[in-house]
Amino acid sequence: MLRSQELPDCFYQNKPTLICPNAPTPNHSLYLSNLDDQKFLRFSIKYLYLFRKAVALDILKYSLSKVLVHYYPLAGRLTTCSLDDHKLQIDCNAEGAVFADAFMDITCDEFLQFSRKPNRSWRKLLYKVEVHSFLQIPPLVVQVTNLSCGGMILCTAINHCICDGIGTSQFLHAWAHVITKPKIDITVLPFNSRHVLKPRNPPQITHTHLGYTKTTLKDNYTHVDINQYLQSQPLVPTSFTFTPLHVLRLKRQCVPSLKCTTFEALSSHTWRSWVRSLDLSPSSLKVKLLFSVNVRKKLIPELPDGYYGNGFVLGCAETAVKDLVTANLHHGINLIQRAKSGLNDGYVRSLIDLLEDKNVITDTCSSFVISQWAKLGLEDLDFGEGKPLHMGPLTSDIYCLFLPVVGNFDAVRVQVSVPECVVEKFEYYMMDGLDKEDNGEQTGFI
Repeated sequence: MLRSQELPDCFYQNKPTLICPNAPTPNHSLYLSNLDDQKFLRFSIKYLYLFRKAVALDILKYSLSKVLVHYYPLAGRLTTCSLDDHKLQIDCNAEGAVFADAFMDITCDEFLQFSRKPNRSWRKLLYKVEVHSFLQIPPLVVQVTNLSCGGMILCTAINHCICDGIGTSQFLHAWAHVITKPKIDITVLPFNSRHVLKPRNPPQITHTHLGYTKTTLKDNYTHVDINQYLQSQPLVPTSFTFTPLHVLRLKRQCVPSLKCTTFEALSSHTWRSWVRSLDLSPSSLKVKLLFSVNVRKKLIPELPDGYYGNGFVLGCAETAVKDLVTANLHHGINLIQRAKSGLNDGYVRSLIDLLEDKNVITDTCSSFVISQWAKLGLEDLDFGEGKPLHMGPLTSDIYCLFLPVVGNFDAVRVQVSVPECVVEKFEYYMMDGLDKEDNGEQTGFI
């Protein structure tokens, strides 16, 4: 029986192997768009899946080798361009994805007991590739950990410069498809080229891009760096599950009433709760909300079906602290809706051109960042032995995630790490007015 929140150690019987495409693939350098190789995205998206019944390792390895024929960039390696060492590209050399298998003396039910919030011991569930730089990390790292009950935990690390959330979901479902429907072609074939998002020559910056700033010496002295403050503090993961009932209560707090989506209401509420808990000063300080918006269908022409590169941009809402914390949700929702409404083809093309200047970076100094993982189908992944009991990130940090809830498509789990000294305040503001019971229905906060 697991007696603490710490996971036991993983036992590796075999050394990790490289899984290469099982058929010849194009050998070339693949251009990455300016949306792909932003410094803000130079990390791996790390997913954790818990399945009640394990899938045989040989089946997982063979199917991965087959799907990598289609998604061959994930079997390559990141490099810098010969003419510009700030620009990334993929060397599609079929070197292979890292695949590790391990055993852990824990059951599915024991893991579920404390799966609501990640802790540092979860990192044992993903093999750490010893490298000296981000570029040396293989784009795809997989670890399958078999459990004492016959279940398994699947962890994947997928390079964010190659895939966004939609792209990772597309790839994982293609991998599962090869196992569950081996005689049927993959439903959506990947579109590997990124040239559809090439910048114009010369660049045409026709829009204002509030979510970005230029790195100059002056900036270092004039910005209040909330991000730096947060990183210097002991951080604690927080997690809240919002059902449709909770969201309805949130929307009722918006006065005057405003037609809005679940994402808009939750984003405004979480942003406002975060700012209130941090007691930011002065009250005239400008704070931003950065949130991911899929622009595949907003471009002219639309991005091709199967495009799995970064097809999102960051919407940006900005306001003074005093205006956000003293007003109700209406203020934040209105700002978010206005930010979303401006994200058209012209805006995206202008941003791509702006990012030709490698001194332009995402302005995270005074920003709360939300990434949308819900509604991407991530929780529906099935390798033939049933859908996951749990799906979520391997780690938690200061960037907020809106996560799917297994078994409840309309619910959203909000997860973010905040400084230990403000956890109680943040939880209070997140639950204020929502943790009551209506008609015998229990709230979902955890």
